[in-house]
Amino acid sequence: MTDAATTERTAYLLVDGFSMMAFVAATEPLRIANRILGAPRFRWQLVSATGAPVRASNDMRILADAGLTDVSVTTRLAVCSGFLDGRGLDEAAQKHLRAMDTAGAVLGGIDTGCYALAEAGLLNGHRVTLHWESLPAFRERFPQVEAVESLYELAPRRFSCAGGMAATDMALAELHTAFGPALADAVAEQLIHDRFRDPASRQRLSIVKRLGVHNPALVRAIALMETHREPPLSLADIAERVGRSPRQLQRLFETALQTTPGAWYRELRLGHAQALIEATDRPLAEIAIAAGFASATAFSRAFRQRFGVSPSACRRRRSA
Repeated sequence: MTDAATTERTAYLLVDGFSMMAFVAATEPLRIANRILGAPRFRWQLVSATGAPVRASNDMRILADAGLTDVSVTTRLAVCSGFLDGRGLDEAAQKHLRAMDTAGAVLGGIDTGCYALAEAGLLNGHRVTLHWESLPAFRERFPQVEAVESLYELAPRRFSCAGGMAATDMALAELHTAFGPALADAVAEQLIHDRFRDPASRQRLSIVKRLGVHNPALVRAIALMETHREPPLSLADIAERVGRSPRQLQRLFETALQTTPGAWYRELRLGHAQALIEATDRPLAEIAIAAGFASATAFSRAFRQRFGVSPSACRRRRSA
């Protein structure tokens, strides 16, 4: 980020379906900083791949100031995209991103914006983050990139954040580094943002807050299920790890969540499978096995029952 004597220009590359929440959370702190500083130390332009208007996640139509190839190769650039965005940029756009990298530009991703940078081969060996729902599919697709579940990651040539209010946390951290705590505090106060979250803070609410469950064994069992979606653990193994019998574990789920451990775990695994279908090119048969289903037929039946479409239709919809 700029120092106090210069103006920093950032191009925001907006991909169709980009998160409006994350985009605003990234730019509003800069607008407020300009007002407090009494000078336009931060300027930005809205860019689309071709210069055409872009639709945001809330269906608002946003006019672009320029196309990506019109952006100077030395300009700081943030790619903004949305939920599970597996769609890539065309070759001309990727070529321009690589030219920007060669010229020394600072490049980053907001929400799932790292997808575009990774597809252009610009994140190999870098540590990045993106929204927690998109992390498993991203790791599957780009194993050469270190993708972590943090709020934001800042490095000299790369930056990324998980989207949502994490974009504000990242902006405040950059303001703190460049201008000191007084400006960062003043901007946070204007935003009614009452605490600075460390980049290592969790993205998700704790299981206790999210589900309202308090039994330690049940909390541990749910955590095991969430962290072992592929390959899944057996329910007997989960019960043993949390110090309960399978029958005791079943009673815990039925009492607190009105469902069975198997049904709960199945829901998580189907959600993981959906993410892989939407954001990777992994064969459906492999996804079925990874999600713990004995056959593609059983997987297809369960998937259709849960989401109302078959796995193959879900993938075709992504490509439409």
